[in-house]
Amino acid sequence: MTPAQIYDVLEHTWPAASLRSTGPWMIREGAGGGQRVSAATAEAAVTDNDIAGAEAAMQALGQDALFMIRHSDIALDLLLAARGYVLHDPVVVYAAPVAALALPAPTAMSAFATWPPLSIAAQIWADAGIGPGRLAVMDRAKGPKTTILGRVNDRASGVAFVACHANAAMLHALEVCPSQRRQGSANNIMRMAAGWAQDQGAEMLCLAVTQANTVARSLYASLGMEAVGQYHYRKKQPKEAPEQ
Repeated sequence: MTPAQIYDVLEHTWPAASLRSTGPWMIREGAGGGQRVSAATAEAAVTDNDIAGAEAAMQALGQDALFMIRHSDIALDLLLAARGYVLHDPVVVYAAPVAALALPAPTAMSAFATWPPLSIAAQIWADAGIGPGRLAVMDRAKGPKTTILGRVNDRASGVAFVACHANAAMLHALEVCPSQRRQGSANNIMRMAAGWAQDQGAEMLCLAVTQANTVARSLYASLGMEAVGQYHYRKKQPKEAPEQ
């Protein structure tokens, strides 16, 4: 997948509440949906003077200034760094062909697709800090979408959201209950997600994970997924409170 395809799939499968083009910027209203749907991106060449306009637009939405830095944004990255914006949450994008990832298929009771999310899925997400704002993002996604619910020891063990755009599916919000980890639940969810995506006509399954999440990255590598892209954010360093 090309970087442009990756960003397009991300945009459509985890959509912002609203998009507004302002000068060279795309301003996103996140509405509690997380960083990706709240970050501004440069859609044309920018200068240092353009940055204030993006900051004002995000402030008007009640959001902190946050910029997503993609592979072609080297100049913007340097401008923001010079303004005191710190590098935040480097992200790696993984992908694999669904035909390879779907096999061996998990058993019917170890993982299954369902939409809308069952109440137990919403509870697992809530326990992991994924609340109504992010569930609203899932509702906004157009096209084929589903949750994958995992089960271990006759109990719900984990959940993920999957949505399709063009010929790719993107997996988001994979969470496994702490008490059910290291029992194959994430593996089953991933393979069921790939099988579901294949049924929708998708050719690739993708996901984005923070560079620091080495446990998850090891799982994805063990499944044959390969790193196909990356991005990071820039945000202002919080000011230290003055000493009393």
